[in-house]
Amino acid sequence: MKALIQRVKHASVTVDGVTIGEIGHGLLVLLGVGPADDESKADKLLHKVLNYRIFADADGKMNNNLMQAAGGLLVVSQFTLMAETHKGLRPGFSTAAKPDKAEALYDYFVQQARQQCPDDRVHTGSFGADMQVTLQNDGPVTFMLEIE
Repeated sequence: MKALIQRVKHASVTVDGVTIGEIGHGLLVLLGVGPADDESKADKLLHKVLNYRIFADADGKMNNNLMQAAGGLLVVSQFTLMAETHKGLRPGFSTAAKPDKAEALYDYFVQQARQQCPDDRVHTGSFGADMQVTLQNDGPVTFMLEIE
């Protein structure tokens, strides 16, 4: 399971011209699910996402996590994170989970996030939809988190 996290000043997701998810400062999480992933891995990854210290403290150092920064969380499914890119010039997707499994783990991840964060701070994209994601990176600060 992978999460590409980006510290943002704001981010939003639009589907068919309608904004369906939007946050102010916080984290945009692009979430990829592999065939061997399960709820245990989702729990570990969510713990890491919520507790990763990438927000500035009073001294301007990256010591605060999302909760300490009172930031929002925008979770967007992103199967292309799981692409096989080592060979050739076209990505392969055999390393991504099948859509039904990926959607179930994406939903689980979001549900757990809503239980651990104030619900009004957790927003999502739409699984499998053609989404347009808009963001203003803060830093930029971007990290790939992986749970194997």
